[in-house]
Amino acid sequence: MRAFSDYNPAAIAAYLLAVMLVAMFCSHPLISALSALGAILFFLTLRRAHAWKTHLWFLALLLAMTAINPLISHNGTTVLLILNSRPITLEALMYGASTGVMIIGVLYWFAGLSAVMTHDKWLYLLGSLSPKLALLLSMALRYVPFFSRQIGQVRRAQKGVGLYKEDNIVDRARGGARVFSAVIGWTLENGVITADSMAARGYGLGRRTNFSAFRFRRQDGLLALLLFPLLALCLYGIGQKALTFSFYPSVTPLDLDPLGIAVCAAYGVMVLIPCVLEGGARLSWRYYR
Repeated sequence: MRAFSDYNPAAIAAYLLAVMLVAMFCSHPLISALSALGAILFFLTLRRAHAWKTHLWFLALLLAMTAINPLISHNGTTVLLILNSRPITLEALMYGASTGVMIIGVLYWFAGLSAVMTHDKWLYLLGSLSPKLALLLSMALRYVPFFSRQIGQVRRAQKGVGLYKEDNIVDRARGGARVFSAVIGWTLENGVITADSMAARGYGLGRRTNFSAFRFRRQDGLLALLLFPLLALCLYGIGQKALTFSFYPSVTPLDLDPLGIAVCAAYGVMVLIPCVLEGGARLSWRYYR
């Protein structure tokens, strides 16, 4: 059984795009809750339960959005209290909580996406669309660690000769500006060397071939076949307004017709696919060990 992170990058990107598309364009609280639940389970399945800073930051963001919305919007019929002659309504509080859950779910999906979609997978996706864009992206990603490493080397070298001081804010600012200027010069020089090297090797003279370690296999096709009817059902239900919900002027009841129940069930299955695949692969690996 293949883990979700081992699937073809095109299948992973299509899945995450479909999940976040439904989550962002359907404001029903059940869809938002399912999206957040699936994203959190996916994030925890990737062995990122120890990322307490991420969880605390997302929780703080959720609480902030829940608390700020009643202070901005005063719509609603159920008044909880009066603050500075302005009503704080239950509907505004629930709307802020629902919006916060939706945004937190999308952020968790992006966090899981950053863990699964490595830079080589992004280059694989972009390389088939635009080789020049893929080359530009690879060079930009390559310079990020080089740039930070060079900053450390220049700072240590200037400390060794006594040019970099941290006695006060002015000295730190001057030293940082000197280090930044040196690193910018190094980056420009390295860029010129890279361009000359690529021109010497004949880049851009003709059609070139590329190598890819990713292949579209049968499991990728099965994932696409499973994803397509689920997404089609969700979009059809949203288009038929089977998941209509309103917070203002009063909260509408969560009465769903059979189509709405089917849409929620389909989306629930959709958001649990990565957890099932990733968890199943880990259990199989432990069993074989």
